[in-house]
Amino acid sequence: MFLSSILATSLMIASPPSCASSCTMSETLAGAMSSKAGDIVEVASSAGDFSTLIAAAKAAGLVETLQSKGPFTVFAPTDEAFAKLPAGTVETLLKPENKDTLVSILTYHVVPGRLESGSVLKKKTLDTANGQRAGIAMKNGKPMIDNAVIVATDVEASNGIIHVVDSVILPESKNVLDIAKSANSFYTLAAAIEAADLVEVLKGKGPFTVLAPTDEAFAKLPAGTLESLLKPENKAQLRNILLYHVVPGRVYADQVVKLKKAPTAAGTAAPITVTMDKNKSKGKTAPVVRIGGAKVVKTDIDASNGVIHVIDAVILPE
Repeated sequence: MFLSSILATSLMIASPPSCASSCTMSETLAGAMSSKAGDIVEVASSAGDFSTLIAAAKAAGLVETLQSKGPFTVFAPTDEAFAKLPAGTVETLLKPENKDTLVSILTYHVVPGRLESGSVLKKKTLDTANGQRAGIAMKNGKPMIDNAVIVATDVEASNGIIHVVDSVILPESKNVLDIAKSANSFYTLAAAIEAADLVEVLKGKGPFTVLAPTDEAFAKLPAGTLESLLKPENKAQLRNILLYHVVPGRVYADQVVKLKKAPTAAGTAAPITVTMDKNKSKGKTAPVVRIGGAKVVKTDIDASNGVIHVIDAVILPE
């Protein structure tokens, strides 16, 4: 269940003593947790710098979740971080009709499990409770999660750990179909999806992993094949082919290379082969992944309801 009822109690926790202007964010939070640490909501409430985050958690119905056993790793935006958003954004997100969007954003700041800063910085991405992955990197000597600087780390809570960020990080809000349409390389795929009556499916909740053939990939089919498939009388065949490019669930590239088959939505599995290819110019080897004979040329394009991998050929079920 996502956060609601306990916020009133949480907000009654006393704020920490004020500190001098030289007091850092880490020291402020350390003061807030100088006694026995409470849960994540209690620690954030008592720190005094997260009133917007707490209000958002209440509006999203996530308080009970963040006060549950967990553990969770929370990348907590400060009030100043929320203030960086365009004027009116927070007020709009807090409206009841925008609850789903708010939940998506807040859960993008939460990672299941307890990850101290040392563990975070060893990773390139983190799997968030939203379902999407957030990027981790060092930029100009600063630890970053997506576009946000991690300004304080390892704030202990009874059910997890908090890292403080200076900006709100935003998940991808477009679904797999809208992303494909906006990429300008998948006009044929979009037309085929419409002809097969799969638009509403791929705009649905999912999640889906879509193996997306480019326009050039469709052009490799024998002459007349595509035109034939787009005819109404061949709708069932077209639908089956397209579903062969969809895998239920969100499967990222590092997970794909561990599989021998991809269980598709068409009901049959597509074979996966992984070979190592040496980049002569760089002297490095990298995995080359083929699914059903098609080469994966771009990976891990996140969408609100799944992930897209781009392939260079249309794969056909046996």
